[in-house]
Amino acid sequence: MTATDDHIDRLPAPALVPATSQAERVADMLRTFVIDGELAPGVRLSEEKLSRKYRVSRNTLREAFRLLSRERLLVHHMHRGVFVARPTGDDVRDLFNARRALELPAVRGATEVAKDLVGAVGAAVDEGEAARAEEDWWRMGSANMRFHEALAALAGSVRINEFMRQVLAETRLVFHVMAAPKEFHDPYLPWNRRIHLALAAGDTQTAAEELTEYLATSERQLTTAFTEMERSAGD
Repeated sequence: MTATDDHIDRLPAPALVPATSQAERVADMLRTFVIDGELAPGVRLSEEKLSRKYRVSRNTLREAFRLLSRERLLVHHMHRGVFVARPTGDDVRDLFNARRALELPAVRGATEVAKDLVGAVGAAVDEGEAARAEEDWWRMGSANMRFHEALAALAGSVRINEFMRQVLAETRLVFHVMAAPKEFHDPYLPWNRRIHLALAAGDTQTAAEELTEYLATSERQLTTAFTEMERSAGD
């Protein structure tokens, strides 16, 4: 995929962001684009195009860029501009450490959570299964992101929800680098369903055990792939 700011022309057009809105709102919009796979690693973000498309000032946009740079989603290259970050194998390992810290306690403690929170987990699985039936692999990847976001939301913490969105945005960049959404999401969809069914039955221990194995398997798969990619790039 060619990394150019032409990607901006293809971004979704949600409700226009007012010029007076805070930079955090713009940052959250761009973060959502990353989570949904709309922005790929290496893509250059044009201040001019984004400010015109979403009707925000360049100062607001620059502050949003700074916020996302601190989250390691964007990187500024001197005299070249701002680009979507490209994760490494070390990033993959650190991301999975963060995901275990956020998701597993939320699942283990989900004994008396509201039914709508468990329902959100199931809705994400439903969405993934519908996307698979249509062979829409990137949409299936987005549904998988929402599945893990819903797992962390079981903790009932606004702060954990915010941390999880940041982690998932970086995780989506990992899958973008792999450029194999079917191979990296399809095998885990039945696993997602088993975790949801265990949660719906109130069996948080089984759900946590399934999730522990799930994350370990996914981490091994991705770190192996990244190690091979980085070794090939160094040859």
